[in-house]
Amino acid sequence: MAAILTFALFKGLKLLSPKTARSFIRTSSASSAQPPKITAVSPSETKEKPTSSVPEDVYLVTRAVDGDTIELETGQKVRYIGIDTPETVHPKKPVQCFGKEASEFNKNLVTGKKVRLVKDVSETDKYGRLLRYVYLEDGTFVNLKLVEEGYAQADTFPPDVKHSATFVAAAREAREAGRGLWSACR
Repeated sequence: MAAILTFALFKGLKLLSPKTARSFIRTSSASSAQPPKITAVSPSETKEKPTSSVPEDVYLVTRAVDGDTIELETGQKVRYIGIDTPETVHPKKPVQCFGKEASEFNKNLVTGKKVRLVKDVSETDKYGRLLRYVYLEDGTFVNLKLVEEGYAQADTFPPDVKHSATFVAAAREAREAGRGLWSACR
């Protein structure tokens, strides 16, 4: 008769996943009639290292499609969450004021660099692009940098609203300072 073991293992205040929790225990059973014996073991004694609760989504950017979209080494396109830059490649819209400058700034900022992608709520947009907050290896928050420098406006689409207040404040400050599109496109 198989015994089923269900448990939760706490480390600090974090609840570990069942897979990670199993890496901390060892079970043995002398016979099928007896329940398994559980012995706690340290992570260093296990063959499998515990997995991090935060996945590392780090990718190389191969090109900037425009001011708010990039393409990764995997071929996947990523749309920056919470911001909007003037259009340069939209099939139904003309190139907009400051669009070329925003695209060039984005290109210089991220092309050929590794970035960390962070999801909010939505996985993709209607075009199949990943929706993500993007960070350079040095910690630069790319979405915010574009807004602060006047290359993008805050553009919130619920449910992806984690940084919307930050983006709105940065856009207000860029507008008041007359940076980028705020002075070029009046």
